[in-house]
Amino acid sequence: MNSISDVWQLILSKLSEQLSETSINTWFDEVSEVELKDNSFIIVSPNAFKRDMIEQVFAKRIHDVLHDLFSTDFTVRVITGKEEAEQSEKKSVSLFNRDDFTFDTFVVGESNKLAYAAAQAVADGASAHYNPLFIYGDSGLGKTHLIYAIQHQFQKRLPKSKIVYIKGDEFLNEFVGLVRQNRGDEFRAKYRDADLLLVDDVQFVAGREQTQNEFFHTFNTLYEAGRQIVLTSDRMPGEMTLLDDRLRTRFEWGLMVDVQSPDYETRIAIIKNKAVQRGFVIDDKSADYIARNVTTNVRRIEGVINTIKAHHELKRERMEEMDIEQVVREAVRKNNESVPTPDVIITEVARYFGMDESVLRGPSRSRGVVQARNIAMYLIRQITGLSTVELGKIFDRDHSTAMHSLDQVTEKLETDGVVSQTIKDITLNINNLT
Repeated sequence: MNSISDVWQLILSKLSEQLSETSINTWFDEVSEVELKDNSFIIVSPNAFKRDMIEQVFAKRIHDVLHDLFSTDFTVRVITGKEEAEQSEKKSVSLFNRDDFTFDTFVVGESNKLAYAAAQAVADGASAHYNPLFIYGDSGLGKTHLIYAIQHQFQKRLPKSKIVYIKGDEFLNEFVGLVRQNRGDEFRAKYRDADLLLVDDVQFVAGREQTQNEFFHTFNTLYEAGRQIVLTSDRMPGEMTLLDDRLRTRFEWGLMVDVQSPDYETRIAIIKNKAVQRGFVIDDKSADYIARNVTTNVRRIEGVINTIKAHHELKRERMEEMDIEQVVREAVRKNNESVPTPDVIITEVARYFGMDESVLRGPSRSRGVVQARNIAMYLIRQITGLSTVELGKIFDRDHSTAMHSLDQVTEKLETDGVVSQTIKDITLNINNLT
């Protein structure tokens, strides 16, 4: 079975062994399957009468077929098309009931400051050139937080504006469901009348011809009307191999900004910020331990903070008596997250530049080796937070040499796109190891 459609067809086939063809045609001809996820199977009926009949007479049979197929119990829900539209609308609205996801609560660092500034400019209507704003980066780095923040600020500035939020996979499911019910005009009106369209994880639109075509026309309508579009993705448009060329071009029209894994200083700030939001203060030693051991993304940091809070509240452990290191070790173990050590980082830098690690650590002053060594020092500093004294010891140099190397890379990051991309690539390689 390759799709939800395959599942539904198999269910109908099994039901036809128990029911007459007339019953199948009468009750299921106009039914469209919506979603099979998290032990819930939802189908849409054209009206309340058929919905009630399916619930009362056929839901148990559908449940049993699903159990035979997947060897687990599913909740079978039957809703009308109108209820589906209302639930979709409520879902979009409820997504913004997150007062903690604002610009004020977003921790800005080197890894995300450009994305933050661009998002704020869009929310304030400060630049018409950032349309669309395309934010990309790995999962858990703050893309959705920025989308929430844009919505909050935009709505505060323009209270009567129509703002529509949708995730890429939900856009696909909603489009398919409504078109099957001949309600395509209703779908188009919802999205093409928006003053601000926010699409999270837009990469899920790629590869579906009809959905891409619909999104293309929606994009054009909004863009030509001067309406703002904000998109997030786990990759750049050029890396979406199944994305229609017309959409790829349009995604690249405005401004593309990335978010990266937070550096050590930013992780410290995030840890303290998240703790305060949850009603407690974390000491510097504990924050340092978390920052050094949870390095890949903000979501995992947040998970650790939530675990600490749970220990505090549920186990009634006082913060000053809690074994933070044990809590973090347990959280890291559950997430199967290993910590990139300086040795791991040096190995990845050497591999990237095609040189032996001994050369990277050695005395060579050739231009290529010095650049690679400086980048290795910079990444170790960003990821682990080691001092310049500790950095110097790793490379058999003094702290002033290490400091000079860090300054060299920091300066080039502002002006040299090759160095910037190199650091992004190596960081991604390191994160993929954890």
